[in-house]
Amino acid sequence: MSGVRVLVGTRKGAFVLTSDGRRENWDVSGPHFAGWEIYHVKGSPADPNRLYASQCSGWFGQMIQRSNDGGKTWEPVGNKFIYDGVPGTHQWYDGKPHPWEFKRVWHLEPSLTDPDTVHAGIEDAALFRSQDGGQNWEELSGLRKHGSGPRWQPGAGGMCLHSIIQDPKNPDRMFIAISAAGAFRTDDGGETWQPINKGLKSLYIPDPEAEVGHCVHHIAMHQSRPGVLFMQKHWDVMRSDNGGDSWQEVSGNLPTDFGFVIDVHAHDPETIYVVPIKSDSEHYPPDGKLRVYRSKTGGNEWEALTRGLPQSDCYVNVLRDAMAVDSLDSCGVYFGTTGGQVYASADAGDNWKPIVRDLPAVLSVEVQTLA
Repeated sequence: MSGVRVLVGTRKGAFVLTSDGRRENWDVSGPHFAGWEIYHVKGSPADPNRLYASQCSGWFGQMIQRSNDGGKTWEPVGNKFIYDGVPGTHQWYDGKPHPWEFKRVWHLEPSLTDPDTVHAGIEDAALFRSQDGGQNWEELSGLRKHGSGPRWQPGAGGMCLHSIIQDPKNPDRMFIAISAAGAFRTDDGGETWQPINKGLKSLYIPDPEAEVGHCVHHIAMHQSRPGVLFMQKHWDVMRSDNGGDSWQEVSGNLPTDFGFVIDVHAHDPETIYVVPIKSDSEHYPPDGKLRVYRSKTGGNEWEALTRGLPQSDCYVNVLRDAMAVDSLDSCGVYFGTTGGQVYASADAGDNWKPIVRDLPAVLSVEVQTLA
């Protein structure tokens, strides 16, 4: 029977949750890297045993960890740099002055086809790539060299490159999102980039057609339709049907259109999920009721999913990388909260249950479907 592996990054370590295809009983492994902030853990689509983790500490800085056995063991990789033959202190600098600061790796995105190739989204917003399993990294500097760079601003969490989406039908096309700058697309493998923010509207930006400056929280895509993108913005849920060239709002009947996560059903590209939060100053569910909202029409028409979720006195948040879907026949949906719960639905959101409680605050959730 097929199984699933849920990879959870938290404020104080990483956890690996495994189950068979029924998704009823779960084994919990962890904490790995106890005490460290694990911003993101993700597995390679080309080799499910190859995992990458972003490990960060205010005392010891940023490290990348790699596993070749599905998270049973880990090894640090690519955390040193050589300047002119002299060992340096950090992999991510090239020894030259930059107008930006390196703080942490927010997101790791392994290649769809090569387990040794992985992209890293950085704060301050930059994109790096490794082609040797994380040992060596190079910046895709065309993004930072885009002329709009001086107008990028940090969001409340920092100026982070947090979303990386690869087009499965065109290896030269990739989408990224930066808070607070907006979404960008490359059509030439990262050499050049163009902002794709037409149709986004943001408070406190005088120009409604502003090229950049929008606080995009997350973007999502179904692999069968790489031209259709969904976005959870600082306010507004948005949709693009032309690869980001233009966007339209699909918030519809949501109780609030502020939130962080957005994801797409594994088998139905018109079914999407969000978790509304009350406001940009009150990061908790409206009325203290934890509700996932599902649209089966690609937006505008939304239904609240509540069965198994707390419907009173719940004041947790769900962060931007903390939702994932598996690809089993009955699509599974997973999300983690700042209260340390990871909830799962084995029936596309109709029913939920906590598969683990009392973890540290959850920063990211990814899932692998195992043969």
